[in-house]
Amino acid sequence: MAGEESSRDSATKNIDELEGQWRLYEAYNELHGLAQEFDTPFDAPAVLVVGHQTDGKSALVEALMGFQFNHVGGGTKTRRPITLHMKYNPECDTPLCHLLSDSDPSVSHEKSLQDIQAYIEAENMRLEKETCQFSAKEIIIRIEYKYCPNLTIIDTPGLVAPAPSRKNRALQAQARAVESLVRAKMQHREFIILCLEDCNDWSNATTRRVVMQIDPELSRTVVVATKLDTKIPQFARASDVEVFLSPPASTLDGFMLGDSPFFTSVPSGRVGFGPESVFRSNDEFKQAISSREVEDLVALEEKLGRVLSKQERSRIGVNSLRLFLEELLLKRYMDSVPSIIPLLEKEYRSSTRKLSELDQQLSSLNEAKLKEKGRTFHDLFLTKLSLLLKGTVIAPPDKFGETLQDERVNGGAFIGSDGLQFPHKLIPNAGMRLYGGAQYHRAMAEFRFVVGGIKCPPITREEIVNACGVEDIHDGTNYSRTACVIAVAKARDTFEPFLHQLGCRLSHILKRLLPIAVYLLQKEGEYLSGHDVFLRRVADAFNNFAESSEKSCREKCMEDLVSTTRYVTWSLHNKNRAGLRQFLDSFGGSEQSAIIDVKLSHLASGNDSNMSTQTTETRLADLLDSTLWNRRLAPSSERIVYALVQQIFHGIREYFLASTELKFNCFLLMPVVDKLPAMLREDLESAFEDNLDNVFDITNLRHSVAQDKRQTEIELKRVQKLKEKFRYIHEQLNSQQAMFGQ
Repeated sequence: MAGEESSRDSATKNIDELEGQWRLYEAYNELHGLAQEFDTPFDAPAVLVVGHQTDGKSALVEALMGFQFNHVGGGTKTRRPITLHMKYNPECDTPLCHLLSDSDPSVSHEKSLQDIQAYIEAENMRLEKETCQFSAKEIIIRIEYKYCPNLTIIDTPGLVAPAPSRKNRALQAQARAVESLVRAKMQHREFIILCLEDCNDWSNATTRRVVMQIDPELSRTVVVATKLDTKIPQFARASDVEVFLSPPASTLDGFMLGDSPFFTSVPSGRVGFGPESVFRSNDEFKQAISSREVEDLVALEEKLGRVLSKQERSRIGVNSLRLFLEELLLKRYMDSVPSIIPLLEKEYRSSTRKLSELDQQLSSLNEAKLKEKGRTFHDLFLTKLSLLLKGTVIAPPDKFGETLQDERVNGGAFIGSDGLQFPHKLIPNAGMRLYGGAQYHRAMAEFRFVVGGIKCPPITREEIVNACGVEDIHDGTNYSRTACVIAVAKARDTFEPFLHQLGCRLSHILKRLLPIAVYLLQKEGEYLSGHDVFLRRVADAFNNFAESSEKSCREKCMEDLVSTTRYVTWSLHNKNRAGLRQFLDSFGGSEQSAIIDVKLSHLASGNDSNMSTQTTETRLADLLDSTLWNRRLAPSSERIVYALVQQIFHGIREYFLASTELKFNCFLLMPVVDKLPAMLREDLESAFEDNLDNVFDITNLRHSVAQDKRQTEIELKRVQKLKEKFRYIHEQLNSQQAMFGQ
C-alpha cells in the first residue's frame, strides 16, 4: 500500500511539475509576443538559429520540432525570421499550429501545416520582389505536438558568402542585408545563439566569424557541426576524428555553452505521399532521425577504434541537442522570473501614465485650448530662433553643426568664373561645426574674403578695339568710353554669380534654424507632439518667409549691381588720380608719363589747354593723332585703357561688397527678428478664423489619439495578465524550493 501511495504521489508530482512548466512556457511565449508587438525591452529567452544557406539550418529546426513544415532547399528560403513557440503535448498526434496575426499578434488563427507552408512561401516570394528583400518582422507560430520540445526557436535567414566579382553585386547586397538583420537579432542578450557550421576543420570559422562579432567569447552560443553523416567518411585517421570531436582550445576560442560542440545529422527526404517523398509520416521522419543517430555513433566508434564516453555521446545527435537546449532554456526561464516581474510592473506604470496622458490629450482637443496652444508655440518658437541667432550651445554641434566643407556641399560654394573654390582651410573657423548666427557670420566673412580678393579679369586687345565702336557724331576713338564699356561688362559677369551664391548659402543657413529650434523645444518639453498639420504649417510659413526674404534682398542687391554697371560716375571710381598715375609710371619713363598726363587731363577734364609752348602743342597733336584720329592701338593707349578698367572694376567691387553685405543684413537677417513674428501671427490668426480643423486636423487627431488609447488599453490588459501569471509562477517556484528545502 505504501508503495502504491508513493507511486501515486510521484505521478502527481510529475504532473504538477509538467503543468507548472507549461504555465511557464506559455507565460514566456506571451511575453515574447508582447515584446515583438509593442517593442518593449523584456528579456524573453529564446534559441536563435544562425547559419549559412548550405549549413542545413531549416532542416535542423525541423528535426528539433519532430515534423517538417518549412520551405527547405537551395537558395534563400527564409526571408523573414520565423519564431516557433513549441510546446510538448503528448495528446497531440498531429501538430496543432496557430499562426499569429501580423497586424495584431494577440490574435492567432489555427492553421494546417500546408497553410503555414503556403504562407511562408508567399511571404518569401513577396519580399523577393521588393527593393528590400528581407524583413526583420518575425512570423510567429505556436505549435503543440507529441514530439515537440518545450522550446522557443527563432529561425533566421541563411547567411550568404558571395564571390567578390562585380557581376555578383546583387548577391553581395543581399548578403549585407541578411547579415545586418541577423546581427540585429543577435544583439538581444537574452537569446541563446545556435551557431551552425558545415565543416570538418574547426579552423574554418564561417558562421562563427559573424557570431563572434556580437558574442566574442561565445558565452551565450551553442556551436553545432551539421551533416555529421557526410563528415565521418572524410576522416582517414582516428586522430582526425579525435580533434574534430574535441577541438583544442586554441581552435575554438571563448567559453561556449556546453563546453564543446554538438554534432548532428538530419536524414534527407521530405514527408508526403508523392513519388518524390521519402517518409510517409512525421513518425517515420522522427524514427529516421533516431536511426541516423545510432548509425553515426557506430560509425564514429569504428573510426576511433574505441567506445565513446558518456560525455561524448551526450554531444552526438539531434535528440541530445534538443535535450540540452530544453534544459538550458528552462533554467534561463526560471532564473529570469524574478527579474521579469519588476519589468512588467514598470511597463504597467508606463502604460498607465501613457493612458492618462492620452485621456488628457483627448479632453484638450477643443477650439479654445488648441488656439492657446498654437499661440504659445508661436511665441516659444520665435524665442528659440532669436536665441540661435544671438548664439547658444544648447543644441549639440556634432548633431546640428556644419563645418565649412559641409556647408558648401549642402548650401552651395562661392565659385568664380574660373570654376575654382577658395581653399576652405584659409577661412577662419572653417573646421568648426557651427549653426545659427555663428554660421551666418562665417558665411558672410567667406563672401568678403573671396569677393574682396577678386582681380579684374584679363583684357585683350581685341576687346579694346571692339569696345571702341563708332560715335554717333564722329568716327574718332574715345578711350574713356572704351574703358567704361569693358569695366562694367567684366564687373557684371564677375559679381552677379556671387550674388546668387550668397543668397543660396544664407537661405540654407536660415532654413537650418527650423529643425534646431524644434530640437530645443522638444528638449524642454515645449513641442506640440501629435499636431503634425499645425507644425507643418509653421514650418512651411517659416521656409516661405526665408525664401521670399532672400529673393527680395537679392533683387535689391541686383538693382545696385545694375546701377553701378550701367553708368560710371568718375567721382566714385576715379578718386585717386595720383594712384592711377603711379600705376602708369611703372610702364615707362618720365617722357611717356608726361604724355600720359596730358592724355589723362584731356580724357578726364576735356579742357582744351592753351599751351604757350611749341612742345606742348606738339605733344597735344601727337596725343590727338594717337587717340582720336588713329585706330591703330598704340601701347600707351592700351595701357591707359587697362589702367582705367582696373580703376573702375575695383571701385565697383568695393561698392558691391559693402552694399551687398549691408542689404543682406538689413533685408534678410533683420526681418527674422522684426518681421517674422508679425507674419507668423497674422498667418496663424487668419487660419484660426478660417477653419481650425485645417490647422490642427482635429478630426484625424481625435481618431489617432483614440486609436492610441485603444492600443494602450489592450497593452495594459496584457501586461496586467502577464504580471499576474509571472507572480503566480514565482510564488509556485518559491513554494517548491521551500518544500525541497524541508
